[in-house]
Amino acid sequence: MRNVFKKGTCRRIIFFLPGIAILLMVSLAFIPAAFAATASEIDRDAAVALDKLYARSPAAQSLAKDAVAVLVFPNIIKGGLIVGGQYGEGALLQNGKNAGYYKSVAASYGLQAGAQTFGYALFFMNKSALSYLQKSKGWEIGVGPTIVIMDEKMAAAKSLTTTTGKSDIYAFFFSQKGLMAGLGLQGTKMTRFYPKN
Repeated sequence: MRNVFKKGTCRRIIFFLPGIAILLMVSLAFIPAAFAATASEIDRDAAVALDKLYARSPAAQSLAKDAVAVLVFPNIIKGGLIVGGQYGEGALLQNGKNAGYYKSVAASYGLQAGAQTFGYALFFMNKSALSYLQKSKGWEIGVGPTIVIMDEKMAAAKSLTTTTGKSDIYAFFFSQKGLMAGLGLQGTKMTRFYPKN
C-alpha cells in the first residue's frame, strides 16, 4: 500500500493543530459580543423555550409548580476542535416574573470536534439553592447545591413530584441541534449580568 502522505506532512499537521485550537478559542471569546441579546429578547426566548419544554415533559411541568425559581438558557452555542467552549444568556424567573439575567460559560479540552446549539432549564426547588446562585459571583455547577440532570426517560416520567424528587436543582436539556456528542453541565459557570433593554 502506497503512503498517501509526503514526508513531513504529519509533522506539519501536528504543528498546525495547536494554532487551529488557539484560533478557535479566540473566536469563541467573541461569541458573547456577537450574540448579545437585549433583555426583551432573552425574556421572549426563555418564555418560548419553557412552553416547549412543558409541552414535551410532564416532569418539568410538575416540578415547575413547586419550584421557587427557574433559570432558563434558551440558546447555548457550543463548539470545539480539541479545545472547546460554550456560551449562552438566560433569564431567572420567580413567580413567572424576571428576577435577573445570567450568562452560562464553559470551556473544555480533549477529543472533540464540531458545533451544536441547545438550551437548558434549571428548576430550583428550595430557597437555599436559589440563594447560593444569587450570592455567588459566578456559580460553577458541581460546587454547592445538588443537581440532577434529567435524561429523556426521566423527563417523560409523569410520576416525578416534590415528594419523590428531593434534590436542590433539576436540569432539563432541550432543542439540541448539531454534530457534537454529549451534553453536560459540570464546570459550567453562571454569572449575573445586565443586558441592554
